[in-house]
Amino acid sequence: MPNTEIRALDALVAEVRFNADGLVPAIAQDHANGEVLMLAWMNAESLAETLATGRVVYWSRSRAAFWRKGDTSGHIQQLVSIALDCDGDTLLLQVDQTGAACHTGERSCFFRSAGADGWVSGR
Repeated sequence: MPNTEIRALDALVAEVRFNADGLVPAIAQDHANGEVLMLAWMNAESLAETLATGRVVYWSRSRAAFWRKGDTSGHIQQLVSIALDCDGDTLLLQVDQTGAACHTGERSCFFRSAGADGWVSGR
């Protein structure tokens, strides 16, 4: 990658307000229909790699490791666009989702809704 592209990526990452753990929440949304797919976390390195490659990479807090979405499942997220909120502390990723976004096999992690009898699966 040419130095000018690296500097441009560094400048984008530098504007993000990471929390005390060096993380920022990242909301993944289907670019075609606006469906919210999932929420995960990114650190500066995973954000930079996502911006550089176009393949979404998160930081797994439970494993303390990079989580390249789809490495084990094949359910890859390809970045279409990315936005930073007004406070600079949350990312919105518009993605092209291959397969399910949720580790349960559901298309979206938000497949349960509040009902009279508690949380109900399905929409």
